[in-house]
Amino acid sequence: MKLQHNLGGLEGLDPINAETQVFVEPWEQRIFGIHTAMMALSNHLSDSLPDYAIEDVPTTFKSFWTWGHLRMGAEGMHPFDYFRLRYYEKWLGGISSFFISEGYITQEELDARTAEMLENSEKAAAPLPVRDAPEIDAQVLKYLREGDSPMRELPTPPKFSVGDRVRIKNVSPADHSRLPGHLKGYVAEVVRVYEGAFTYFFPTEDGIGTPMPVYSLAFKNEDIWPESLTEPNSFYYNDIFEVYIEAA
Repeated sequence: MKLQHNLGGLEGLDPINAETQVFVEPWEQRIFGIHTAMMALSNHLSDSLPDYAIEDVPTTFKSFWTWGHLRMGAEGMHPFDYFRLRYYEKWLGGISSFFISEGYITQEELDARTAEMLENSEKAAAPLPVRDAPEIDAQVLKYLREGDSPMRELPTPPKFSVGDRVRIKNVSPADHSRLPGHLKGYVAEVVRVYEGAFTYFFPTEDGIGTPMPVYSLAFKNEDIWPESLTEPNSFYYNDIFEVYIEAA
């Protein structure tokens, strides 16, 4: 992964944020709600599991949006900005950029609205518009209850079995990846082959996107990190898509 997602075991990353509240500021709840509504109204749900009649929902949001898109936006940030910004500030930046790229709003409109809000930050915030949209509300609630399953039927048998020794490939992360960068090149043992196949929301340049097996792999800690940072006979486990591994 990119620099900010390739930190496994690195020292000197203090201070560690020990914040226990899910939402610290009221606006964070709002951006979480916006992201959830975008996922619930995404146009890809017409082909998802379970079935959604998304074409019958009277929404002006007609785009493709998933957790993967949210993560891709974060991975595309400058590392300094990534570490400087709060968790939901990253969400806000990614979602704002997406709305601009999809043509829902222009950069000029966003800048003007931002300046207006900053100028009036000491005043009471204007109430948000209220829409009577029961079909949209019902779709969002259905999505919250039923989700969007990544599981599919297995197209071909898994290449590896429990007990096999495998190596993590050294693949380029490109724009988006689900491979922890600090595991590249290391050998592990397959300890579980998950049932079925798992897809990803969209194809990535490093190979995921089509249904494939996923494996639980056990790495010896001392193979990855200095002995001073590990405990004897301890293991590190990670779930990895098949495209990222090869026979050791």
